[in-house]
Amino acid sequence: MDKNNSPKTSSEKNRLAELPALKGIEIRTDPESLAEYGKDWTKHFTANASAVLLPKSTEEVKTIVNWARRTRTALVPSGGRTGLSAGAYATQQEVVVSLQKMNRILELDAFDQTLRCDAGVVTEQVQKYAREHGFYYPVDFASRGSSQIGGNVATNAGGIKVIRYGLTRQWVAGLKVVTGRGDILELNKSLVKNATGYDLRQLFIGSEGTLGVVTEVTVALAKPPKEFVVFVMGLNDLEAVMEIYAQFKSQFTIFAYEMFTDVALKYTTAHGARPPFSTAAKYFVLIELERESDEYIEQATELFGQLLEEGLVVDGVISQSPKQAAELWALREDITEATSHKQPYKNDISVRVSRVPEFLNEMTAVLAGEHPEFEVVWFGHIGDGNLHVNILKPDNLSSNEFVERCHHVDEKMFRMIEKFEGSVSAEHGVGLVKKPFLHYSRSAEEIQLMKEIKRVFDPDHILNPGKMFD
Repeated sequence: MDKNNSPKTSSEKNRLAELPALKGIEIRTDPESLAEYGKDWTKHFTANASAVLLPKSTEEVKTIVNWARRTRTALVPSGGRTGLSAGAYATQQEVVVSLQKMNRILELDAFDQTLRCDAGVVTEQVQKYAREHGFYYPVDFASRGSSQIGGNVATNAGGIKVIRYGLTRQWVAGLKVVTGRGDILELNKSLVKNATGYDLRQLFIGSEGTLGVVTEVTVALAKPPKEFVVFVMGLNDLEAVMEIYAQFKSQFTIFAYEMFTDVALKYTTAHGARPPFSTAAKYFVLIELERESDEYIEQATELFGQLLEEGLVVDGVISQSPKQAAELWALREDITEATSHKQPYKNDISVRVSRVPEFLNEMTAVLAGEHPEFEVVWFGHIGDGNLHVNILKPDNLSSNEFVERCHHVDEKMFRMIEKFEGSVSAEHGVGLVKKPFLHYSRSAEEIQLMKEIKRVFDPDHILNPGKMFD
């Protein structure tokens, strides 16, 4: 779109409170709210919102969108703000539309095994409500206590159980959205089979708030699994990570397969996590299985023993209780919090599962050769090819200098991702962070088509402008 036709981002905050069209919708313009709601978990950006709106219904969201169209005001949809690609940042005086007050669980249909809720419901609340009614919502990740269902849909959130249950996309039975045209769409309506043309529901999943504001979500529910058993194994050969995965995968249904390095373990244990065992190792894998029966776990334990005998594993531990399983999970899930004081520069990328060791080895060599001063924490959902790269800021570098050097790493890494035919963003979307590198994962033709799709649903370019592409 021509820059002259781009939405205005006026700083005249008082006019928002005076507009009759927004009567009844909570408006915040105090500095604390602007700072809090104008950003997500991404570092190295500065929030610069002009106002925060907190609607309580789909109709109020529609009112906001129609007002934004008339006044040419840019809107940034906001959920739990747990993303790491600056997809929920307001940096250009945009108005933030927070779904926080749209937080009701509306209906649980036990026969169809679906749960309908407002987009602002926190992920963990959905999980708990499903369990209380004898069901299971399997999309899970460390930010479950903060992330919201609408944001999960907007980013097609993955998490720790993707290899067993898939992404958010697989669990969305229906959506209600307000498009950038101000239209309210009810998509799929929980149908299992629906062969009536384009599935627009899937188009909105992963669209990062650029096509419409998700206001209501219907998720499918699963049968609750039995007790989980967690194995943590130490190994010194990166190739063994894939060999262990292959052997377990061929014999058992794996619910999670995670990897982290000795550097990550150093930080989590310093943060308070209990070391899994005393033997030193370079890499650690965490495997989660369902206790289908005692015999099933005995077979898995036998395989673990074989791996020890073969030397693929140097040491390991098997959880004996749900409490111990949670303690072992803390070794992996606490990495982000344990390293936060080092101002990490984060990336989440993916390659085909079989190529993870090759990519990790090549990228590690590049980092060691060109930036030996960087301490790098690698971890990830290895079972689905997703790696998290956390570069920790050296104490002797300013934040600006550190970010500049990390941008150099980005260019190297994403060129390598292109060579490996991977994705520059596995989980957190494109946002502002990955926008300059989208062309490494998407062709020029694909990007052009995405821009044209946005024009259909958001003709005035008011929804999350500047995110994913300009």
